[in-house]
Amino acid sequence: MTGNILEQITEQYHSLTRSGKKLADFIFSNTHDAQYLSISNLAESSGVSEASITRFCHSLNLSGYNELKLALAKASYVTDMGEPWESSDTIASEDTADSIFSKLHAANILSLNETMELLDENEISRAVDLISSAERVFCFGQGGSMVMAMEAWARFSTATSRFVHIEDSHMQVMSIALASEKDVILFFSYSGSTKDMEDVMRIARKQRVSVILITHFPKSRATEFADVVLLCGYNESPLQSGSVAAKVGQLFLIECLFYIFCKRNLEVCADARSATAEAITQKLL
Repeated sequence: MTGNILEQITEQYHSLTRSGKKLADFIFSNTHDAQYLSISNLAESSGVSEASITRFCHSLNLSGYNELKLALAKASYVTDMGEPWESSDTIASEDTADSIFSKLHAANILSLNETMELLDENEISRAVDLISSAERVFCFGQGGSMVMAMEAWARFSTATSRFVHIEDSHMQVMSIALASEKDVILFFSYSGSTKDMEDVMRIARKQRVSVILITHFPKSRATEFADVVLLCGYNESPLQSGSVAAKVGQLFLIECLFYIFCKRNLEVCADARSATAEAITQKLL
């Protein structure tokens, strides 16, 4: 795809369907905000169906909604800043180092604050119930979310041996195909909308494996498969994919799960943390 997506929509506006024009009008009025919306949120906000959004994308020769979001992010950035270097919400090319540090600090604090506001004690409790009763807890994610899955595995490995981390998407589906209802998946997906994730979750449903999902979007596809949904804060644009600020909220949720789990299993976790700490000391000079 070449050119500014807004110009492309303008050129094709009169040939769009009624719902297409309605969606285009919403995008013109909310170009900056639209890039942060899931397809479900955009459908609800614009008053059109998800199918209409998909058809709208195809009419613009886009592969799907994610490509539209990326195009809108680029268009929004060029409009605000004049050059596509970094998100206009965070860093500008004329910023000093001190200004960059301040903006990044503010973004991370915002992520923590928003995640705290979204924190649901009942959902945390339900997630810990599942983890506490599980034989194995598979920590899954793809791309940047895979890093968060590894963080969860590493954190919980200091207190229990039941956590398992698998990076490869093929190995993930193979493992869940042999899993049982005694197992649990802790799945990280900021977007909640990836094919690899859906592949795993469909098999998990068939095997009756419970799913704890950490995501940003409460109406994403992944939430349809999850037993427990924990929401992280911070609106990350497509041009910020993998930002530290988006990860900070997820790290906070990992810590919440970890300490409530340890509180529920105090004696066992205390012994395990002591044993792992002693093992690690042998590695230090």
